Amino acid sequence: MSLLHRKSLAELTAEAERGLLRRSLGPLALTALGIGSVIGTGIFVLTGTAASQHAGPALVLSMILSAVACALAGLCYAEFAAMVPVAGSAYTYAYATVGEIFAWVIGWDLVLEYALATATVAVGWSGYFVSLARDVGIPFPAALTAPPGTIVPDGMGGTAVALFNAPAALIVVAVAALLIRGVQQSARVNTALVLLKCTVLVVFIGVGIGYVQRANLTPFIPANTGAFGEFGWSGVLRGAGVMFFAYIGFDSVSTAAQEAKNPQRDMPLGMLGSLAICTVLYIGVAIVLTGIVPYSKLNVADPLAVGIDATGVRWLSPFIKISALFGLFSTMLVNMLGQTRIFYSMSRDALLPSLFARVHPTFRTPHISTSLTACVVALVAGLTPINKLGELTSIGTLLAFTLVSLGVIVLRRTAPDVPRPFRTPWVPWVPLGAAATCVLQMVSLPLETWARLFAWLALGFVVYFAYSRQRAAGARRMQRTEGPPHNP
Repeated sequence: MSLLHRKSLAELTAEAERGLLRRSLGPLALTALGIGSVIGTGIFVLTGTAASQHAGPALVLSMILSAVACALAGLCYAEFAAMVPVAGSAYTYAYATVGEIFAWVIGWDLVLEYALATATVAVGWSGYFVSLARDVGIPFPAALTAPPGTIVPDGMGGTAVALFNAPAALIVVAVAALLIRGVQQSARVNTALVLLKCTVLVVFIGVGIGYVQRANLTPFIPANTGAFGEFGWSGVLRGAGVMFFAYIGFDSVSTAAQEAKNPQRDMPLGMLGSLAICTVLYIGVAIVLTGIVPYSKLNVADPLAVGIDATGVRWLSPFIKISALFGLFSTMLVNMLGQTRIFYSMSRDALLPSLFARVHPTFRTPHISTSLTACVVALVAGLTPINKLGELTSIGTLLAFTLVSLGVIVLRRTAPDVPRPFRTPWVPWVPLGAAATCVLQMVSLPLETWARLFAWLALGFVVYFAYSRQRAAGARRMQRTEGPPHNP
């Protein structure tokens, strides 16, 4: 049955060897890619939202819950990434384990994850950019700083109605231009930016810890207001669902498998190493931030800058904002890299038009896919509020993590003798634990977020049955009669 057609591991490996993408990334670059994608809008922006509206000082518990879910899922990703070192991440893993229709669902879901993650980070970047511009006396038109209908300060003591978030859209275009130039150049830029934003988080923790006030951390878990997700333990759970966005990105390392020098060894190191480093930094930031500023005052676009301002160390605030700008840029870089590699893999499998797999003759990057993605993401970033983008990105990623985790169990049963350079420990308990914690966080998200997810998946099924299924089946028939396809 074509719906459950699976690609063999031998076939996937052969495709990787035929690929045109340049293998130029070592373990340090891959770890930096993971950190570059993880540390972004989640920690620089959404920490304030999660603390002020959901968890209070117990934000640290929300972060720990999300970290546990990611660590369990990361162990599952690491097994697949080492065993199937092919671009495409969870999409490719599903194609090898449970069949084409499930691979399509995950691939379509990953399109949502990476595109909206890039848009979300772009909106966060815009908030810090506008704030910094005003600090140095450079006025930026208020109407061009937020999505349509948003009431924003006009910088002169009044307010204005926004029309479009221009900085968010423009930074997406800049990221795409760098990616088209080449993954090695992009990785070098990302590594430098990762060092910068890790440094600023360490400085924030080091400076801020001396200003933590016990009163701001009491009560640690504020009483529930009577509504699910508004403080109390349900608020901790809702906060975990929101802050899960802050951990999204370690899986993007797996999308660069075909550009890794030694993927069997380096992919697990890149994913798990980046997740461990980010978790330690996040917990430190959460404790210090909610200890410096009362959680009720953190519903702002630049919570870390607000935290530093509260300490009285004013000279550090511009440094925080500038570092956030560079740090968020690197996050967008990795997210868009992941998005275009998903398109590349789906196009190679004939589930999407062949233009998405075309590689630039000089730069050897999927330039058309990158350009088209940038146009759509820039438009979304300019028109959509950050909270809606963040929640939809989180639920899409949680769904992908759930399916990948269960895929480990499936493949252990269907292909037990396949070499596994990295093995997920304690199967099936680790994969089941990963799936359970991810589903728990999905359940905590608002109903309207679920409705948007179902609408996106419904559109995906229409595309699959109307176009992709027949095209992929035709490509397989042609391959059987004519041999392996040439690269586009």
